[in-house]
Amino acid sequence: MADPRLHPSGSRDESDGRRLYDPYQDLNIPTAYKNLYDLPTSPEFLFQEEALVHRRSWGENLTYYTGVGYLSGAVAGAALGLREAAQAAERADTAKIRANRLLNSCGSAGRRVGNRLGVIGLLYAGMESGMVTARDGHDDWINSVVAGLATGALFRAAQGPRSAAVAGALGGVLAAAAMAAKQAAKRYAPAAF
Repeated sequence: MADPRLHPSGSRDESDGRRLYDPYQDLNIPTAYKNLYDLPTSPEFLFQEEALVHRRSWGENLTYYTGVGYLSGAVAGAALGLREAAQAAERADTAKIRANRLLNSCGSAGRRVGNRLGVIGLLYAGMESGMVTARDGHDDWINSVVAGLATGALFRAAQGPRSAAVAGALGGVLAAAAMAAKQAAKRYAPAAF
């Protein structure tokens, strides 16, 4: 028969009659230790006013759009660089030269496109946050569309007024399409948002 001191009162594994080891049994913790690991799933806020706001701050917005723009641009640019490297490959090239060409082409195109999209994200976040401030905290689709218009126009302003107008219109249309897609996703897939 087993010594009861080796297996003091604790949970039992019913399948083979042995008791499971409980590392917290001798600590005499007044509250259940499992509550230590029962973490909340909702965000916690220091002030109640912060909990009522359902929008990122301007700094978070700036970081988010710039980061997403740069990352997506870098991935798209690397794909373009991969295509360029594949087209420039010659039969006589060694594997080392092909790998070098591939890495150089992907890195160069990835940086170029990533920087452009990162700047566009930076401009868009600044314009959108400025619109929210100018409209006394109203956050709706108008801010996004105007920010898209202004971002496109500002990004292409150096190429002339016609190019700025076309880019502004394209930016407004893209922002409106993104807002429509977001609303459709909220409506038809509410668990994801």
